[in-house]
Amino acid sequence: MTDREHMIRPGTTRTAGRAAPEHAEPPPRGWARIGLRVAGGGLLIATAAIHLDLYVTGYRTIPTIGWLFLLQVIAAFGLGLAVLAIPDRLVLPGRLAAAAGAGFALATLGGYLLSVWIGLFGFKEVRTTAGIVAGIVEVAAFAVLATLALAPAPANTPAGGPAGTWAAFPARIPPAIARAAGMTAAGLAVAALVLFGLVLAGASSPAPAATGTGTALKTATIGGTTVLTNAKGFTLYSFAPDTPASSKCYGSCAAYWPPVTGTTAAGQGLPGKVATITRTGGARQLTYNGHPLYTYIGDTAPGQAHGNNLNLNGGLWHEVPASR
Repeated sequence: MTDREHMIRPGTTRTAGRAAPEHAEPPPRGWARIGLRVAGGGLLIATAAIHLDLYVTGYRTIPTIGWLFLLQVIAAFGLGLAVLAIPDRLVLPGRLAAAAGAGFALATLGGYLLSVWIGLFGFKEVRTTAGIVAGIVEVAAFAVLATLALAPAPANTPAGGPAGTWAAFPARIPPAIARAAGMTAAGLAVAALVLFGLVLAGASSPAPAATGTGTALKTATIGGTTVLTNAKGFTLYSFAPDTPASSKCYGSCAAYWPPVTGTTAAGQGLPGKVATITRTGGARQLTYNGHPLYTYIGDTAPGQAHGNNLNLNGGLWHEVPASR
């Protein structure tokens, strides 16, 4: 045999006359990070889409809450796109975007729970399907993005220089601290989910909220117009798609525009005709001159008429004049 026949590259063995590697190449770990990035960014964008729908369909007219919703939409879209767009080789910006997204999701959920539980900026939220879905998405977004921010450094991390230092940073954290951070993030996700369920269980669901049996309708002058109000002085509205015999406002629409319930005795002394219709479920909704009556959650105090002339939830809304 010649010397050439005895030469084998280091790290290989001969099998059937061919040089073969001693160890198979481990599967790439980059796919896990890509999956986390896509899931985390997608969940943030989904949160933004839900908040945009809520903003357009009713929240934009609520003082303070309206522009906060708009900021949430902008921040969620921006962070979601950043998580998706920043490549893995830019390790520090990517981890900062993931951490910021996780914090944003948790803060947004906290704001929603506060508004449902005790109210926020003078506004108390009601339990809606959109709110529940948004809360679940936010918990999931926090869990995914926290995992992405704390994930081990990729196998192809640069060995030296500032880039290598920052890229390998998670791997250089002492194991005890890394475990504590991971457990804290997991605990926060579980606690947020439990608190979310507890707050929703005690929250008020969309329900008729204006006038009970035996209470009177009143009139008030708002913006130079004499309009109909409930017993507490809140402006009452009519919905263009309604008919004198039926309401077209149910589900999330009724959450933003609570129907007024009561009896015809509530309208004594008014110039118009007060009657009632039967809603799905059996509640008696008051009508005035053939228009089913509603309040608006954007009115947070008597004397306001933020819902007047809004085209929301499938139709046009008008304050109800005291006389026709």
